[in-house]
Amino acid sequence: MTKEKDKPNLDEQARVEQAIEMFARQDFSTVGFWRRLRFSLRLTGWILGIKLRQNAKRALDLVGASLILLLAWPVMLLIAIAIKLDSPGPVLFRQTRVGKWGNHFTCYKFRSMYVDAEARKQQLLAFNEADGPVFKMKRDPRVTRVGRIIRKLSLDELPQLFNVLKGEMSLVGPRPPIPSEVAQYTFDQRRRLDAVPGLTGLQQVSGRSDLDFERWVAFDVEYIEKQSLWFDIKILLKTVPAVLLGKGAY
Repeated sequence: MTKEKDKPNLDEQARVEQAIEMFARQDFSTVGFWRRLRFSLRLTGWILGIKLRQNAKRALDLVGASLILLLAWPVMLLIAIAIKLDSPGPVLFRQTRVGKWGNHFTCYKFRSMYVDAEARKQQLLAFNEADGPVFKMKRDPRVTRVGRIIRKLSLDELPQLFNVLKGEMSLVGPRPPIPSEVAQYTFDQRRRLDAVPGLTGLQQVSGRSDLDFERWVAFDVEYIEKQSLWFDIKILLKTVPAVLLGKGAY
């Protein structure tokens, strides 16, 4: 008789244990669900944030480049005439540059050197005043008379506004290097290729050609890590006095 009374208790205990086990499994499953949901929401927010920043930056590029071209076209026309009168050769200089993640594109500039500048570069390598893979000379004999003026005021780079409109460049970003320079980069220096190249940048408003190459790269990496719409606007505002003073430009 005792055994018969104990049997329901054992069945009830088994059901309770089974219920507890099911509850435990359900609880852990729920926790897993909420964790996955939180992760998914964070990932979605992160992706949307990147997309919004990219779209805002692109909008700034399109509006800014269009306005500058609208205002600067008379100056650009005068520069083109001056270049033609000063020395033989085309008005525009086209050069292959390296953009984001190593993509090549054709970069436009007003020609500021004689047409044989690239051929004469080998003869001047011993007089390079810059460190690293970059070649710079304060009194480069290849630069024309008009070229000295437009380079000092950075007016030679105005045609790059068309690169901005094409999406190959941005108003703000690391300056685009040439392939031969990139071939000499170290692994860390290649980090400056992780952003769309710009017409101006943190390096341009912090010393330009007066900086050593390592400091130059450090400024580019800092920009990449901090880039935002407001940061771009701050750099653009600092570019105006930097261009007018012409410090570090040659």
